[in-house]
Amino acid sequence: MDADTTATAWLDPQPFLRGVAWLDRGRPVRADPADTLRLPRDTGERATLPIGVRLEFTAEDGARAVDIRYRAAVPGPTDALRDLAHGFALWDRHGLVREVWTDPAPEAVVRIGLPGGPGPFTVHPPEAQSPRILGLRGVGGRVAPAPAAPRWVVHGDSITEGWWSTRPAHGWPAVAGRVLGWDTVNLGYAGAARGELATAEQLAALPADALTLAFGTNCWSRVPHSVPLLYETTRAFLDLVRQGHPRTPLLLVSPVLRPDAERTPNRLGATLGALRDAMERAARDRIAAGDGRLVLLPGRDLLGPEHLADGLHPNDAGHRVLGLAVVTALRRAGFDGS
Repeated sequence: MDADTTATAWLDPQPFLRGVAWLDRGRPVRADPADTLRLPRDTGERATLPIGVRLEFTAEDGARAVDIRYRAAVPGPTDALRDLAHGFALWDRHGLVREVWTDPAPEAVVRIGLPGGPGPFTVHPPEAQSPRILGLRGVGGRVAPAPAAPRWVVHGDSITEGWWSTRPAHGWPAVAGRVLGWDTVNLGYAGAARGELATAEQLAALPADALTLAFGTNCWSRVPHSVPLLYETTRAFLDLVRQGHPRTPLLLVSPVLRPDAERTPNRLGATLGALRDAMERAARDRIAAGDGRLVLLPGRDLLGPEHLADGLHPNDAGHRVLGLAVVTALRRAGFDGS
């Protein structure tokens, strides 16, 4: 990057970061660093990745670009991903503005041109390289943190984490958060999210203006559940979350289509269809008992086979369909952030 004497001083990135659940010595993490021993190892490993963490800012005084100084993991010389460039995507309210790619480096500065106007703007860093933002500055003017938005905490599995979406901004929580104008906090854990009650307690303690739960697929195979077990797990999970958020809008999304599992029994004799029914029944029972701030979105018919990249995870089109279905369910329930 060329030197530019019109660049302003480096700013602390913390006020610009969005999608942050917890900080561990200044680094965004997605599980409570004081409560990691109770979590399964796969959850803990995924929680170290800054999925959904992004920068949001406004441009002032004619700023024509923003510089971002960051530190990222660089694969070793024998790693298949050693040459994978670091991609930064700039979005505004109308959509993607541009992408900027940089060569892998342990520490670097990337400059992203701004289209003019005040914004607000969002920058999605390269999540897979675990970037840690060290500072940012305006070029030709100042940048300032974007106004705060309602905080939406989303918990789920690899589908929530955004697997098979081609960009961080294309995962369904990011899609829905943009439409709603909310600050999406992505607590999706690939391979995990099986109703662990320690996770429910962490969610209960986390500040949130709205919550969404979208787990269950990994209860079919990775850690097999029976129908009665998942029913009681869902009830207990909801009970614990409600202890911290008794009146917070809460949406439960049951598992989306998974063709190979819908009618195939797992090792405990449960099909995914039966497990989905158990989750939905647990939610309906709680609603019938008086939880008027809990909403159920049945997941079975939200996606078709054409929306699945690998028979399990949505492609970009599927993530968009799922995100917009969540938006519709939240708005119909009156949970629009206003």
